[in-house]
Amino acid sequence: MLVLTLLCAAVVVWGVNSRSDDFDSWDEQPDLSNLVASSTRSTLKGAPRDPAPRAATDGAVVRPNQATGVYDAPRGNAFGKIGRNQFGPTWLPVIAEEDGWVQVLLPSRPNGSTGWIPADRVQRQVSPYLIRVHVGSRTLELFFEGKRTGTWPVAVGRPETPTPTGRTFVLGSIADATQSSRVILPLGAHSQTLDTYGGGPGTVALHAWSDSSVFGTAASHGCVRVPDDALDELTKVPLGTVVLIDRK
Repeated sequence: MLVLTLLCAAVVVWGVNSRSDDFDSWDEQPDLSNLVASSTRSTLKGAPRDPAPRAATDGAVVRPNQATGVYDAPRGNAFGKIGRNQFGPTWLPVIAEEDGWVQVLLPSRPNGSTGWIPADRVQRQVSPYLIRVHVGSRTLELFFEGKRTGTWPVAVGRPETPTPTGRTFVLGSIADATQSSRVILPLGAHSQTLDTYGGGPGTVALHAWSDSSVFGTAASHGCVRVPDDALDELTKVPLGTVVLIDRK
């Protein structure tokens, strides 16, 4: 079980650049006090669902310049808000762009929630990495600039507590000496059968495991347990990097 309520002590970050494209600014800003914050603890009703949950992206990731509303469409209605920090800096993968707006994956329930943010309210970078988790074969693949750099056997969720499939992302990086894994990488996805792991939200994560006999099995509460050498490589991956989880 994981307790994912700790402050981030080890985060993979990079230099940031402000978005400077010549888009018309979206001047309207809703009353944020009336909106639910998108987080691992929240459920956002009205959030558009991911239209392509099996697709990779071009690696674009964004971080809000400040707390901002999240909309159901470009120049649409605000149904939530997102801040700059969550398990450290909040970086979100861009899955679509339209007329000065970016559509991003969100860390809220239900899994696959998305929202639109004005492009002039975010900082932007590109992650060269992609993570693929195959639940059926119980393997994890890491790609850098489209080339596979590693494959490892992993443990996935038990049949009664399955690892959720779909498109998600690396939400944070937590270092905690009291845990069996020296670093825990929470994802923007949640157990569909459990509301909590050890008192924290039921946030799925990538993390190490001390008993190597679990690798290649379905043994977890929904998290993906990885070997130590895999964790060494995964901790190099920037926040916001897309993780594709399938049934293969």
